[in-house]
Amino acid sequence: MSDREPPRRRVPGPARPARPGAGRRPGPGARPARRPAGPRPAAPKVIRLGSPRPRLRLVGVGLTLVMLAFVVRLFQVQAVDASTYAGKAEQNRYVGQVLAAERGEITDRNGVALATSEDAYDITADPTMFAPKELEIADGPEQAAALLAPILGADQDELVEKLRPENEALRYVKLAGRQTPQVWKQIKDLKTALAKKAETDESTANVLAGVFSVPTSKRVYPNNELAAGILGWVNAEGKGGGGVELQLDKRLAGEDGKIRYAQSGGRLVPTAGGSTETPAVPGSDIELTIDRDIQWAAQNAISDQVRKSAADRGYVIVQDTRTGEVLAMANAPGFDPNDLSEADPHALGNAAVQDAFEPGSTAKVLSMAAVLEENAATPGTHVVVPNRLHRGDRLFKDDVDHPTWYLTLNGVLAKSSNIGTILATGQLGKTQSQANKVLYDYLRKFGLGSHSGLGFPGETKGILAPPDEWSTSQQYTIPFGQGVSVNAMQAASVYSTIANGGVRVEPTLVRGAQGPDGRFTPAPKPEETRVVSEKTAKTLARMLESVVDDEEGTGTKARIPGYRVAGKTGTANRVDPATGKYHGYTSSFAGFAPADKPRITVYCVIQNATEGSYFGGQICGPVYKQVMEFALKTLQVPPTGAAPAALPVTFKP
Repeated sequence: MSDREPPRRRVPGPARPARPGAGRRPGPGARPARRPAGPRPAAPKVIRLGSPRPRLRLVGVGLTLVMLAFVVRLFQVQAVDASTYAGKAEQNRYVGQVLAAERGEITDRNGVALATSEDAYDITADPTMFAPKELEIADGPEQAAALLAPILGADQDELVEKLRPENEALRYVKLAGRQTPQVWKQIKDLKTALAKKAETDESTANVLAGVFSVPTSKRVYPNNELAAGILGWVNAEGKGGGGVELQLDKRLAGEDGKIRYAQSGGRLVPTAGGSTETPAVPGSDIELTIDRDIQWAAQNAISDQVRKSAADRGYVIVQDTRTGEVLAMANAPGFDPNDLSEADPHALGNAAVQDAFEPGSTAKVLSMAAVLEENAATPGTHVVVPNRLHRGDRLFKDDVDHPTWYLTLNGVLAKSSNIGTILATGQLGKTQSQANKVLYDYLRKFGLGSHSGLGFPGETKGILAPPDEWSTSQQYTIPFGQGVSVNAMQAASVYSTIANGGVRVEPTLVRGAQGPDGRFTPAPKPEETRVVSEKTAKTLARMLESVVDDEEGTGTKARIPGYRVAGKTGTANRVDPATGKYHGYTSSFAGFAPADKPRITVYCVIQNATEGSYFGGQICGPVYKQVMEFALKTLQVPPTGAAPAALPVTFKP
């Protein structure tokens, strides 16, 4: 048996506190001591999510469908309907406008402007740019009209109608024509201010974005009423409305151009492609035969006399006897073509060629021309003139009662005897019917019953019936200027024909035209016609001197110191155009100077003088003298220095 004792069981006792360093393996690599055991926190509750893959697949499918829709739409716009949308874009992007051609000037024979043009603007609009969908407001046209009306001087309601037309596709309207540059500047400044405000203030709409301007020109007449009857006027559409402006409208107007340009928000896009422009071709400048200074003198003289005589109207024509050129054609009352709103409608036009009237005794020169040319009498032929003469169904008399006059044929013209003229023209044929036919032929040769040759708008041919249609009284009244009608240009041309040695030169108003290329093209040479012989013309000139120079003559108030003057007075019963009946008188004076070397013809007419004298020699003679003196000085025509013819007026029985 072993003497070793069996091992003893160790009974656990209370734990001892560990000592520092106890339980650690000394040296490097020793494990740290364990923390003392303590109570553990409760584990958090874990929420487990479903798998994200189904949702991602759903979002992906949705995005794919959206992108597919965009691709399909893009394909439709860019491929299928590309041309349609491009056309609409072009239509909305580009604006087309007319470029007005500059109208040619009208000048007098010395190049002085009588009608010219100044820069102006047509104010236009694109109505589609005032639509609610464009401006995002409902009353765009009303707001725009309220701003524009006071600037344009236009009616606000009318502007609204233009800006909101029935045709919603309409892209061009004219709001006002031919406005001054100052007017357009006001609109442009206002338009710019609205555009700037709209950029910073979303509540502001630029209601003037659709307002534009088109450069054009405005017709201006620097001399106001001077030569208005000749020049006429230009209407609101820029077309000639009367006178030379109408007669030569195509040559003056030129050819309009066109422009097509891109715009955005009412503004020009200068860099955009597709813009096109066809330049306008300016009109030609027209040079008239008129001398502005002589026209001024004629207009002043006739206006003063019409006013003094309280007459309905009057006209004066000044003509170059050698060339037929009209140096002046004045009407009173006149009008200012710059402002037709203030014009008397009855004063518009050119009464000197548009009025038909019975010329009275100034037409006796035609009868004398026929008598002399047919060798029916001479200036010295004796004519016994009773106080009354019975012919047909009438008893004829002179303008004054008188004892029997013993006159030469020259004296018949000098004293303007109706009875003496009837007796003289009765010698033109073996019968009165034959005499009528001969006289008619001469009247036609002198231009009566035909247009004068001016080609002026509204010119009358007058009235000259064929001789077989002359009434019993007309057979005897036509020789002294009643029963036949003329215009003032026709009557002036008669005296110019006599002054020109018996050759009628068609009157002209236009000397030529200067085109856009600067070339001057003279007017066609006027037609010339021999009417009576040179001998007859010179004899008539000497007889007409007796009217002015002889104390027995009726035209002594037309004398011009230093010059030999040939002329004839006229006082005719006047047909009232309103009633067609005789009322008042047509007073006239016609003649040329110098009588022995003619250069200028002047013809004056006053219709229905109601104050003072109504005799042609008394009220038209002074006008003739005033205008003729001025014209002779202006053209530097010297006196001939020769003594008057002094043909006998009377004879002793």
